[in-house]
Amino acid sequence: MTATALGPVARAGSGLAKRPKVSFEFSPPKTPEAEESLWEAIRRLEPLNPEFVSVTYGAGGSTRDRTHRTVVRMLKETRLKPAAHLTCVEASRGEVDEVVQAYWDAGIRHIVALRGDPPGQIGGVYVPRADGYLNATELTAGIKAVGDFEVSVSLYPQTHPESGSVDRDIDVLKAKIDAGATRAITQFFYDIDSFLRFMEKVRKAGVTIPISPGIMPVSNFKGLKKMAGPVGITIPSWLGNLFEGLDKDPETRKLIAASVATEMCARLAEEGFSDFHFYTLNRADLVYAICRVLGVREDPSEPVQEAAA
Repeated sequence: MTATALGPVARAGSGLAKRPKVSFEFSPPKTPEAEESLWEAIRRLEPLNPEFVSVTYGAGGSTRDRTHRTVVRMLKETRLKPAAHLTCVEASRGEVDEVVQAYWDAGIRHIVALRGDPPGQIGGVYVPRADGYLNATELTAGIKAVGDFEVSVSLYPQTHPESGSVDRDIDVLKAKIDAGATRAITQFFYDIDSFLRFMEKVRKAGVTIPISPGIMPVSNFKGLKKMAGPVGITIPSWLGNLFEGLDKDPETRKLIAASVATEMCARLAEEGFSDFHFYTLNRADLVYAICRVLGVREDPSEPVQEAAA
């Protein structure tokens, strides 16, 4: 980052050209304590009126039941529009179709369709089942065959580890759109110039569906590197330099994380992007602060949820 790069953040604080659209991603809880923490985050972010919120699906479909319970509870107990992640790993077509039908019957109308990773092997080699969906393109078509869902799909600005080229990634995206995908959400990234070059190629290829940049405001740099490595995401050296020497200073790391993510959104807004998908990691504090700076605020008529101490 440079000193001049801070300009967009200051302008963002004065209000962008228009209120950006935001969406939030959560993970299903594994313990009662995690569930309490998750719902604190949901209640904190709900008044910001996101376009939708999504709930992830573990490697190999390991959180299917928890994902289902979480999105159904969101639908029943909040004003949010929940989307359920769904993969085709370790399941037959019939089993996946049953899950899709159950979502439709529960009132869920938005699914994030992903091929998924093998059980316990994020970034591992994927081997489809003979009786299962081959990939996210087939899964998207299967979802649309069950009901008129909105279907979001993934997009990889730094190239999917198995595709080998940007052109291949764009061809895959176009196939998903032909199968019924209505929106793409990108994997998180930190190199904005590279992302903009990628997006220019995507749009020149004739892709017109909404594409939401994925924003990951992470204050744990070691954890970030662990997440990024298996999926081929490059972490720029300037980001590592910002966190250097702060292993025992979590408060400063949080401030840096919020600043970096806000600056990214402000720069992207200047480039014409107006939809941002936040990977919350089930924490509301950083995302809430970033949204405030970007001009995404509560409806004045709605009560504001107090943050947990």
